[in-house]
Amino acid sequence: MINTSSFRQTILLAIITLNLISTWLHYIDNALFLSRYPGPTWFTSVGVISTVIVMTPVGLLGYWFYTKGMFWLAYFLLALYSITSISSPVHYLFPMVAPMTWKMHSLIWLDGFMGLLLISFLLWSSLVLKEWHSTLSAN
Repeated sequence: MINTSSFRQTILLAIITLNLISTWLHYIDNALFLSRYPGPTWFTSVGVISTVIVMTPVGLLGYWFYTKGMFWLAYFLLALYSITSISSPVHYLFPMVAPMTWKMHSLIWLDGFMGLLLISFLLWSSLVLKEWHSTLSAN
């Protein structure tokens, strides 16, 4: 018999792992080729890298809280972390300074998709499964 709680933790771990990979790939590429990515003029390579360095522990901490059954805190931190991914397509709201490569487009959309996948999991967990309810019932 499969432990459904453990199975959901494994699914979330896979989503977060893919999210971390896509975000780090996109943010490193963004920092290296900052002048080719459309975005606000105040973006700097140091700022881009600093953001991913600060946000990575937020996502990992969110996962840890999820495994401990502290769902509302986990949902908050994971939703906060997902902003690093779901915000990637915002590049397209700024005028292109130089043509972007297929790699740049791919990294933007992969990162955005991974963020949506994480948000989808959070909605499934909180609104469909109502996992947070199980911790309220246990108290």
